[in-house]
Amino acid sequence: MSTPKIAIIIGSTRATRFADKPANWFLDFATKERPDLSFELVDLRDFNLPLFNEAASNAWMPSASPEAQAWQKKIADFDGYIFVTAEYNHSLTGSLKNALDQAYVEWGKKPMGAVGYGGVGAARAIEHLRAIAVELQMVPVRNAVHIGGGDFFAVSPLGQNGEMASIEGHIAGSAKALLEDIAWWAKATKAARG
Repeated sequence: MSTPKIAIIIGSTRATRFADKPANWFLDFATKERPDLSFELVDLRDFNLPLFNEAASNAWMPSASPEAQAWQKKIADFDGYIFVTAEYNHSLTGSLKNALDQAYVEWGKKPMGAVGYGGVGAARAIEHLRAIAVELQMVPVRNAVHIGGGDFFAVSPLGQNGEMASIEGHIAGSAKALLEDIAWWAKATKAARG
């Protein structure tokens, strides 16, 4: 079996987003920690997705939007997903929800996890993301990385804007547990899909 490919999806498109900092940290951490998996950073900004306006989900008919088709092709290439998300008003970002809605077939029977950031570590956003993932037939994993409270303000431009290394000792255990979950489920679902 080939090495499972995991997308680390940056779920914010705002010009002033914080997402790049934890996404790049997680990519480096994951690459060092799990040589049995391959990782790629996937940025929603690169796809210029319109708001979902298809006649139906691509579960029922092909998407007409060329941007949606390009997105579907990209995410179909992966065996699992880790979403890096903020929390907006107790939920995930609008851009991430739209990206999830722009595909269906491609997500199915693959694991997903999350790295969340904000005052409460995006706990509510991640919980909502897991519910959406179930509907899209993904396999949500238990463990997640929550960068919240003092840790968030230690690394955020809203606070001290420190390096991610300054909080790594607080979140590395969660990151390892998330990667263990993703690795197990990516290998199991890849074998089952094969």
